[in-house]
Amino acid sequence: MKWLFVLFPALILVGVGAFLLAGAQKASGQPVIVVYKSPSCGCCVKWEEHLKASGFQVDSRPRPDMNPVKAEAGVPTELQSCHTAIVDGYVVEGHVPASSIKKLLAEKPAGVKGLAVPGMPIGSPGMEGPNPERYDVLTFSASGETKVFEKF
Repeated sequence: MKWLFVLFPALILVGVGAFLLAGAQKASGQPVIVVYKSPSCGCCVKWEEHLKASGFQVDSRPRPDMNPVKAEAGVPTELQSCHTAIVDGYVVEGHVPASSIKKLLAEKPAGVKGLAVPGMPIGSPGMEGPNPERYDVLTFSASGETKVFEKF
């Protein structure tokens, strides 16, 4: 019976924590983005800051080897960049703007597995700098078919 007095307050704390987390997700209106990245990558941190500033909650998961993550997520080799994220069942590869992610989540286009900004174009979120480059945000399907989703 003593264990009940120890366990009960812990259960209450867990319940309160879950309630607060649910409230935070609801308040932001955006799902949690799980970001897999290299532990030493500065531009990945900047991209995560961009996502947070846009209302997303970020679950950051540093990984020493990103190749297995990209393979498991089904990111075509030609679309790969430095980090891979998962949000609401979609894959987000590279420096995709938060506005594009929000558009994807709102529209839920048929056959789309995820979004990608291949490479690391200057001017994309997390890669800010002088002389920004034009770049495309691409959708990709499970078969690897790509289409331009947005142009920046």
